[in-house]
Amino acid sequence: MPAKGHFRRSQRENLVSFLKESNSPQLTQRILILLLMDDGKTYQEISDFLGCGYRTVAYWCVHGDPDNLESLQDGREKGNYQKATSEYINFLMETIEKDPTELGYEFGRWSTSRLATYLTKVTKIELSKEQVRRILNKKKYAYKKGKIQSRGQTRPEQEESI
Repeated sequence: MPAKGHFRRSQRENLVSFLKESNSPQLTQRILILLLMDDGKTYQEISDFLGCGYRTVAYWCVHGDPDNLESLQDGREKGNYQKATSEYINFLMETIEKDPTELGYEFGRWSTSRLATYLTKVTKIELSKEQVRRILNKKKYAYKKGKIQSRGQTRPEQEESI
């Protein structure tokens, strides 16, 4: 049987107040796991009560620190931008404003796939096109719409090179 009342009163009050302020369901679940553990519940009882996995309960009972509430937050909640440093994001925003033809490409407009490929080549930091798209969305960047041409028309650049 787990030890009941293992946490100090200040730790318990801190967890309860943080529980009331939490907007994250995962964080709420982790705090409840610790509080139920402190009430003397077994891992299986906590798992059954909260409807989560036994291994989840075991993990957070061991790794959750009531004195350090940061330990209850998962790094994945911050987004997958560990690779994308502020310098990378600034370089991305500078690059997207440039015309791809200035950099030696034949296409005239960036796509997220093309940006990801170019940035990987230059910075050696590999992100997917979806990660690049998410960064652009977070920065509230909107593509400028180009002229839509039918297949039969030629672009002025093509006419000059013929």
